[in-house]
Amino acid sequence: MAKFIEKDSIIGLKDLRDNVDKYISAVGKGKRFTVFKHSKPVFAIVPPSEVEYDINELDGRGWKTLVDFTKIKKGGIPIDDVIASIERVHGQDR
Repeated sequence: MAKFIEKDSIIGLKDLRDNVDKYISAVGKGKRFTVFKHSKPVFAIVPPSEVEYDINELDGRGWKTLVDFTKIKKGGIPIDDVIASIERVHGQDR
């Protein structure tokens, strides 16, 4: 279960998609957001300074690969298949 932190601002996923530049700017200034979809928290957006990681483990500037789908299937897996699989596991519809 996602943990909501009191100082976060709550935004909807659609609002984030429609105003992504506004939120990127706000996060750059230190603001935090908890993103909700269908009244449930789905992820948080926090400034990079709040994320702890080992600089030597990054795959590029500020980027860390969590899953390499080309190792699962040659050529990778289409994103729609990945999303559909996640939604099946979590019982969510788009």
